[in-house]
Parts: sequence; structure tokens; C-alpha cells
Amino acid sequence: MHIIKKIHTLHKKIKIFKKTKKKIGFVPTMGNLHNGHIKLILLSQKYSDIIIVSIFINPMQFNNLLDLKNYPKTFKKDCKILRNTGIDILFFPEINEIYPNGFKNHTFVNVPILSKIVEGESRPGHFVGVTTIVSKFFNIIQPNFSFFGEKDYQQLLIIKKLVKELNYMVKIVSLSTIRLKNGLALSSRNNYLTCEEQKIAPYLYKIIRKTSKKIIKENIDNRAEIINQSKLDLIKKGFLIDIFNLYDRETLNLSSKNSKKMIILASVWLGKTRLIDNKKIF
Repeated sequence: MHIIKKIHTLHKKIKIFKKTKKKIGFVPTMGNLHNGHIKLILLSQKYSDIIIVSIFINPMQFNNLLDLKNYPKTFKKDCKILRNTGIDILFFPEINEIYPNGFKNHTFVNVPILSKIVEGESRPGHFVGVTTIVSKFFNIIQPNFSFFGEKDYQQLLIIKKLVKELNYMVKIVSLSTIRLKNGLALSSRNNYLTCEEQKIAPYLYKIIRKTSKKIIKENIDNRAEIINQSKLDLIKKGFLIDIFNLYDRETLNLSSKNSKKMIILASVWLGKTRLIDNKKIF
């Protein structure tokens, strides 16, 4: 595994790969790697000859400076994990390498509508930060494939739209959410949970599943009542709800009778930790 910090150094490697017609797979991360990241890397091996993983804590996608400061940094541990997976390159740039004049005045990439609704309404500017850094990495690395988890469903939808509308020659491959045995979706932010909160956190997905089953079993017209009851159940368990509703899977508009493919999206707080999860319906 080669650790590369400079864009021009990575460009030289990319040119060699392109000349030899190697298929490049790219897995973007912010580090603090867990089994979900490993599964993405293993998936990338099925598609790619060369696998590049990035670790970059992107300041542009944080709308809370304290959250940025406290984001877990585990580089040595991450390197050990990545060496064991057999990746070819770890791209680990400094902030100044990516944003030489600072990120606040940097050119940005915005996917309209989808970036401002649901999670985007609660976290203004977050998805602009995501799409800007993903665009930069796609330009730098020129991957044939890039891999994302479905836990961040809205992010995945936005990136697919970005790729389609900006004509990137990269195929987006998604991986179903990886969970602990108790149902909790793996996330770097789970490290923030206290011991007591770790016992409560799995109830988020349990209640999402229960909601899904009720919506499928009962008349869809009762979905508002079902959703409201689920919110009460979450509150009783100790969650503070930001988002919990049924949405159209393609537009992320609130689902209607005409919606054929739906998804429950949830963003909740448990103590100081923000947890997100989802489940597709139909």
C-alpha cells in the first residue's frame, strides 16, 4: 500500500494505470474506519484492478466547527486496517492540498433541490461540501467505479445525480447498510455514544422496521398515524427526533398515494450523537 499526500504524485500513478488500461476503484472515507468501510473495499475488489481509498476529513461539509474538531482521527489504526485489505493506494491529503486558498472561498458544486431538503434542511451547506469534495476526487483520481454505503441514502442519491448531470465517466456502486447483530447501523459517530446510549441506539432500527411492517400490512392511508406513533415510541426510548417520515425514494418528497417506491428516513439525536438510518418499502 502506497500512502500519497500530493495530488501531482497521485496524477503520475493514475497516468500509469490508465496507460495499462487498469480499472480503478475508489472508496472515499473520512477515516475512523469500521466494518462498513471494509465491506466497501471488498466490494470494490470485485470490480477493480487498482483500489484507491481516500482519508480526508472534509471541513466544507461540517456546519458545526466543534463537530469538525471532535471528529475521530485514527490514522495509524486505519492504515493497519487498510494494509490488511490489500488496497493499492491510500490518498491522505492535507487540507491545504485540497483547499489551497481555504474552503470558504473555494469553487463549489451544488446539486439543487435534493441538497436542500430533508437532511439538507437540517444541515445547510452539508451536501454542497460533499458534492464539491467528491467532484474534486473524481477529477483527481478519474475512477471507473466509486463505492458508497446506502446508510447515507440521501447522499447516495445526490452523488448519482451529480454523476449523471455532470457526465462523469464513473459508475456508482452502492452497498446495503452494514449493521451490528443488534441492528445498529455502523457509523464512525457511534464512537460518541456512551455505554448507556449504546444499549438504546439499536431501538432506532427496531422501530423503523416495526413502522415498515405496519405500513405494508395496514392501509397506506394510515401512514401518518403509524409514523406519529413511531415518533412517540422513539421519544419514549430517549431519542430526540429531527427527521422521521416516509419519502418517495427517487425525489425525497413526502410520499403520496402515487409513490410506488418509498423509504423511511430517520435522523435522530441520542445524547450528543446524531444517528441516521433508513429502510426501503416496496
